[in-house]
Amino acid sequence: MARPEQVLLLEPPHELKFRGPFSDVVTTNLKLSNPTDRNVCFKVKTTAPRRYCVRPNSGIIDAGTSISVSVMLQPFDYDPNEKSKHKFMVQSVLAPPDMTDMEGVWKEAKPDELMDSKLRCVFDMPVENEKTHDMESNKMMSSSLLKSESSTLPLKSMSSTLDDGEVKKIMEECKRLQMEAQRLREENKQIREDDGLRMRKSNVLSQHSSIGMKKDEGLSARAMALIVLFFVVGVIVGKLVL
Repeated sequence: MARPEQVLLLEPPHELKFRGPFSDVVTTNLKLSNPTDRNVCFKVKTTAPRRYCVRPNSGIIDAGTSISVSVMLQPFDYDPNEKSKHKFMVQSVLAPPDMTDMEGVWKEAKPDELMDSKLRCVFDMPVENEKTHDMESNKMMSSSLLKSESSTLPLKSMSSTLDDGEVKKIMEECKRLQMEAQRLREENKQIREDDGLRMRKSNVLSQHSSIGMKKDEGLSARAMALIVLFFVVGVIVGKLVL
């Protein structure tokens, strides 16, 4: 039996576009609208869960309202020859009038009651002179999650989404991991410089030591020559006296 048509309206409807550079978190928004007179439960799934943070990734959309889902792509090494195969799916089901447990709704839902929409991911790397501007725009978009469209939702819809404090914690954790990686790179560079300095000092000390040994050998040779000379002079003087 074919699944029913998706009742939610998605914007964008078919693809999520992420604009580089991808050395920092890149955020794009997906708007979900419920034009029906029934509350709708939804879930957002992806084929690459380790590469994305999705907030909120599930919840309830009240009749006649909409929410904004933030999709955050984690930093990675961009390869222009590699096409993105990542996909997202928005799954939904009509909420029962007497619903008390959203997880229970998903468990009890029949296959012919589930609706879904699929979106593909597109990576867009800007030209060189636009990279700085786009990096700043991505940071501003990530920091403006608190001011997203979801702030216009009724209180009942907001209670089913993730609170702003948890979104802030996720963004701070991403930034902390990036700073930690930078710190480790700097420490590794400093260790290499210290090793090079110690090797140079060791070479200088070795040179000084070899010069000192040569001087000591020269002094020893002179002392032996003087001793032999004094011995010969003593023998000659002794013979003259006798």
